[in-house]
Amino acid sequence: MLQLTFLGTSAGVPTKHRNVTALAIECLNPYLAKSKPQSLASTIQHHKKARPWLLIDCGEGTQQQLLHTKLSLHQLAVICITHVHGDHCYGLPGLLASAAMSGRRAPLTLIAPKAIAKLLDAVTLTTELYFPFTIHFMAIEEVLSQQDGKVKISLDAQQQFEIDITLLSHRVPSHAFTITQTISHRTLNTAKLIADGIQASELWGKLQQGADVSTASGQQLRSEDYVDNEKQRTRVVIAGDNDNPNLLTDTVKNADLLVHEATYTAEVLARIQAKNPEFDPMHSSAQQVGEFAQKSDITNLILTHFSARYQSFDNPQSATPNMGHIRQDAQNVYQGNLWLAVDFAQYMVNGAAEKIDEINSRIQYLGSARDNKK
Repeated sequence: MLQLTFLGTSAGVPTKHRNVTALAIECLNPYLAKSKPQSLASTIQHHKKARPWLLIDCGEGTQQQLLHTKLSLHQLAVICITHVHGDHCYGLPGLLASAAMSGRRAPLTLIAPKAIAKLLDAVTLTTELYFPFTIHFMAIEEVLSQQDGKVKISLDAQQQFEIDITLLSHRVPSHAFTITQTISHRTLNTAKLIADGIQASELWGKLQQGADVSTASGQQLRSEDYVDNEKQRTRVVIAGDNDNPNLLTDTVKNADLLVHEATYTAEVLARIQAKNPEFDPMHSSAQQVGEFAQKSDITNLILTHFSARYQSFDNPQSATPNMGHIRQDAQNVYQGNLWLAVDFAQYMVNGAAEKIDEINSRIQYLGSARDNKK
């Protein structure tokens, strides 16, 4: 289960209601509790003290946005930067400095373009910044060439996730990060053990942990004969700036959710391109993303990274550019589940859920992190 918190949803510059780009993804393991939670609310409550998270992009002011959430820099496991434009990375030095000042000592993985390493080197040199924790820097260029665009990270014995990187189309090299969380849960078949005459003992625990054991009488017991290994997979695709959603055709297969920029409506984008043919902003319109999502059978789509020209209210009949125009631009061509991200909006993505009704659907809107902060 992955919980998304949008920390910034504006494109280029912040507005009074939107900060520049940043997205937190918390990795929840529903099996960490002694007993399986019976509801989404109880799952969140059980794991609020043990929830590692990833940060996708870190625009200026991201650390200030974090203060309005329950997210802790001590539990931040990985930072991914899609590209080098300032609205996606200017907040990184300050956030790392705050992590240092808060007493963080645990290593941190940073996956980003090579140029980001130069940025951090310049900041640390000119401001005498010191990090009391190790930063494992992974250059996207090297990951794409040497590791087929894949990074595997283990959070605990049960929970692993894989990050796949896809090159996109923008004015500078930009990328999408696909986060695939896999949770393994071993369930001991106690009924079979008892039926085979194996009474409860410490051997049961060893079998559940995956070890083959021998009884006092010399009987050999194989873990795989008495343990059911259930796996849950949740997969989300988070795209950086991109003017060609079709580059994600293979990436979005079997994804539970796509998060993609929709900087403009199709009409405004065409007007910008016609006004200055020598400069293409190389962003997507909501219509472009909607068309791609429709033909790719993407069930769940969240749009973000909106131009500051669009006001926060939703009224497609208004002459003032607003979110209603963005929504209509996408809904004219897309019939799936659509959300327009706002700062602090939270969504739960559960790849194991069946799409039966709203309660059991794969995506649930949880409200605002400001309201959910405990």
